Amino acid sequence: MSIRWKGVFPAVTTKLKPDYTLDVPAIGAGLERLLENGVSGVVMMGMVGENAQLSPDEKITVLKTAKEVIKGRVPIISGLAETSTERAVAYAREAERIGVDGLMVFPALTYKSDARETIAFYKTVAQASGLSILLYNNPRGYGVDLVPDVIAELLAEPTIEAIKEESYDTTRVTDLVSRFGDRLAVVCGVDDLIVESVALGAQAWVSGMANALPRQSVELLNLALENDFARARKLYGALIPLFHLDTVVKLVQHIKLAENIVSGSAETVKPPRLNLEGAEREKTVAIVRKTLADLKALGY
Repeated sequence: MSIRWKGVFPAVTTKLKPDYTLDVPAIGAGLERLLENGVSGVVMMGMVGENAQLSPDEKITVLKTAKEVIKGRVPIISGLAETSTERAVAYAREAERIGVDGLMVFPALTYKSDARETIAFYKTVAQASGLSILLYNNPRGYGVDLVPDVIAELLAEPTIEAIKEESYDTTRVTDLVSRFGDRLAVVCGVDDLIVESVALGAQAWVSGMANALPRQSVELLNLALENDFARARKLYGALIPLFHLDTVVKLVQHIKLAENIVSGSAETVKPPRLNLEGAEREKTVAIVRKTLADLKALGY
């Protein structure tokens, strides 16, 4: 399936049983809930999430589950996060064999590559399969910044179609849109910069908190895309305290807890992460409940 880089693409949380094994039925139910609420695609196993904590077999199970549940209704994108080019190439080929539609590709983990090495890595991965490639730019998290000059080199590969921009610098959105135009889709990767990013030209959003509030997230993006910024700002104002929780180290715990409150899914995270507890958990619960109350007051 070709990917139309427009709309909300939740970075789907991986549902776990109390013993930390995959809860396959819950993964399927979570995907159905997202589709029922209008998302445009799904990103399985985002790297800032629990990708690195899953075994190779678990990753394959997650992709096969998504393929079986979604049945071509929306594109499936898999996070690709490996420590070597060899492993990244092998994963890309296996994901293509399973039948997903695209890859969200992180720089090679544990090593801070320079520009020449970064370009070589991404080009090699892009050439390993025919899948659409969403570059992932998160210099805060991984120390490698996909600056426009690097991206210009990468666009020689036709399957590189989009970039998840997470530098937290909105001027980067303008730089990318003005330099590359329709050749590169700029995808917002920061929940609390979504309205700003759309105003500057982004049309798609890889979101963490959309797991908890998919319908409201879709509505927010649509309002911004329709240039109805007056209504978008009101909805954004209700959502922003929750969205801030998507930008911190324990974002997975916050997102899964928010999902638990809204939909009842388990908040279990994979060690070394631990579930929130005490005052930290109470603070997140309070933010979620306040957000829900504010949304209700707005008619959502």
